[in-house]
Amino acid sequence: MWELVKAGGWMMLPIMLCSIAAAGIVAERLWTLRPARVTPANLLGQVWRQVKDKKLTNQTLKELRAGSPLGQILAAGLANSKHGREIMKECIQEAAARVIHDLERYLNALGTIAGIAPLLGLLGTVLGMIEIFSSFMGAGMANAPVLAGGISKALITTAAGLMVAIPALFFHRYLQRRIDELVVGMEQEAIKLVEVVQGDRDVDLGEDKA
Repeated sequence: MWELVKAGGWMMLPIMLCSIAAAGIVAERLWTLRPARVTPANLLGQVWRQVKDKKLTNQTLKELRAGSPLGQILAAGLANSKHGREIMKECIQEAAARVIHDLERYLNALGTIAGIAPLLGLLGTVLGMIEIFSSFMGAGMANAPVLAGGISKALITTAAGLMVAIPALFFHRYLQRRIDELVVGMEQEAIKLVEVVQGDRDVDLGEDKA
């Protein structure tokens, strides 16, 4: 493996740095975007039970905000529920915008890596080819085996760039899809909260039966 890296030349360094950065981003986002962490089960039911039992205080709201991204959205709505339906919805939307921004953190960087890695590989190949043909022109006619060996080494960077870009692109799309699903789930929970707090209709909040 190390021999391949050496054969690829100095352009392998930025490609390897891209691979390390992409792996770190993917691991961090997979851990952060766990559904159990973002949208804990039965959270809305537990919150509504606190509201009915008049146990919702500033301290419980603070704990709700710190507990999960969904908790941040619900806490924003509850903190402004006395100001009417429209104000409550606006506060929920503002909190949701902040939450979505946090959920999408580093995804642009991952997408950039997916786009730039094959270009770095292609640049390494082009520079390698230029170097090969320049040396052959200075030394006279080259034999085919030597030329083929030089070209194969020059193509290593292109292969390395694609090996970084393909997984990065896959996980970029996968994580973006997961965020979209989480956002839809949080939106549904927020709508339920507004409806029950404002007394529009009864909604199944998934409260624990125990």
